[in-house]
This record gives sequence, structure tokens and C-alpha cells, in this order.
Amino acid sequence: MNNIIKTLSVVKTFKFWKELIVMTLGMMVTAAAVYYFLVPSKLIIGTISGLSIVLCNIFGAMGWEVKLSVLIAVINAVLLILAYILVDHEFGIKTVYTAMILGPLTDVWDKIMPWTSIAVPNSVTGATSVMGDPWLDLCCFVLLLSASQALMFSINASTGGLDILAKIVNKYLHFDIGASVSIAGAVICCTAFFINDFRMVVIGLIGTWINGIVVDYFTATLNNKKRICIVSQDYDRIRQFIINDLHRGCTMYEVIGGYTGEKSIELVSLLTKDEFSKLMSFLKDNNIHSFTTAGNVSEVYGLWLKNSHRKAIRSSADSR
Repeated sequence: MNNIIKTLSVVKTFKFWKELIVMTLGMMVTAAAVYYFLVPSKLIIGTISGLSIVLCNIFGAMGWEVKLSVLIAVINAVLLILAYILVDHEFGIKTVYTAMILGPLTDVWDKIMPWTSIAVPNSVTGATSVMGDPWLDLCCFVLLLSASQALMFSINASTGGLDILAKIVNKYLHFDIGASVSIAGAVICCTAFFINDFRMVVIGLIGTWINGIVVDYFTATLNNKKRICIVSQDYDRIRQFIINDLHRGCTMYEVIGGYTGEKSIELVSLLTKDEFSKLMSFLKDNNIHSFTTAGNVSEVYGLWLKNSHRKAIRSSADSR
């Protein structure tokens, strides 16, 4: 009963339905990456889609015709149970949606523009693929998939499949999400020996490693915050602006200048890029003399007043 209540509490929020649109667009990109760059080239990157391609070929050799979309859906269904139990309800619900639409979306791309209509032969091997070269297919696939994965992780979702295992490893073992993706994917890559030669397997392993690196890059970019440190005699005006206008918190320290020996106050705060830009404009427009440093922070744990921040903005808007 408690699980049902928690599930309903997530689904009925406006935030969930807004993010549903983002998830759908992200999965369309993922499906395009799989259909146009993974399937034709038979590259096996560390994903459930790659494992499904291996199984499709094995079943085909045995005389059993199984659709790729069906295999993707079945394997994801098993992993979704793990997501719901081991991560959290919101992640589980969102991943149920993304994982179950990946297979059908590959069929949608097949109806819109079959890859066979745009494939070109490899000048060396004669095999056909969209880019005509396995390395170019690899680059295109990794870039599209990594961008989609980072977007999903930023809203507490995933593209399904091994992303679920990566999220579990990230949560319980505290590995970087990119490293988690690479470790889980490397195991899947080794199954490619059933259908590919050694060279193609190596390309897949390299692609899996690059995938983890690019996911970390996109994740850091999406989650990037600014840690600002300001030393100024007008510290109270700055504090009031951060609290009342930006609706963020700050920490104050008493500091002593090493050169002048003067005592002052240093303010430290964590802001988004947009908020940082507003703060710098405030300092400039009000001719506030200050010594300011700023650094990038890609990961934030614990309380960062996200909920309080939203409530403060709504309260401020209502008061107007």
C-alpha cells in the first residue's frame, strides 16, 4: 500500500509530466542512435541494445526470428524491477516509461526512414552501415547516446538497460556515473565474440570506455554550479541580495587580509550559472567593491535548498 501511495505521489506532480516530455525527446534520440548506428554496423557497445543485437543474431542462426524491439523490452522489464526496488520510486517509474518506449521507437524510425535506404558500403570490408565506417558509426552513436544518458540522469531517470545497473553501482558504491556505465558495459561487449571478429569487439570496448567519459562530461556540464567567494565591506548588501533576490543561502566567515591586516567578511555561496550572472551584474550595477573568486562544482550532495528555493520563488511571485 505504501508503495502505491509513493508511486501516485510522484505521478500526480506537474514536475513529472513536464519531465515526461523531456524523457520522450531524449528516448527518440537514443532510439535513433541505436537504429541508425548500432544495428547496421553490428557494433556491440556496452548497452542492453547491444546485448539484444547479439541475441537476435544468435536466435536467427538457430532459425528463430525474434524482433530486436521485443528483446529490448523483455530484458528491460527484468531490470526495471531492480530499479524500482534498489534505487527509488521516482527513478523506477521514469525508467519504466523510458525503457518500454525504446523498442517501439526503433520501429518508428524504421517506418519513417529505414537505415537500408541511407546505408553505404565500407570501402575496405564491403559491409554496409549509415556512415560506411565503424569508427564513424561509433562516434555518432556514443555522442548521441551519452547526451541522452546525461540528460536522463540529471532528472533522476535513465535510458533503461545497463543504465539501471550503472545507477545502482553509482548509488551504493559511489563510483562516478561514467565509470559505472563503462564497467557494466564492458561485460556486455565481451558477448560480441559470438557474432563479431576480434577487431569489432575491441572497437566496441573502446566505444564503451569513451561512452563513460562523455557521459561524465555531459553530466558535469548539465549539473555545473558556481561556488563563489566574495570579500567585501558591503557584505550585508550582498548577503541580502543572495537571500532575498536569488533565494539562496550563504555562509559568512571573518577573515583577515594578509597584506593589510584588515578584518573583513567573506561570503561563500553555491549558485547556478544564471544566478551567478545576476550576482555579478548586481555587484557591477551597484558599484560594490569586492574581491570575488568563482569555481565550478559538478556534484552537490545533501541539502541545497532546491525545494525551499522553488517555494521562495513562488511566494515572491504571489506577493507581487
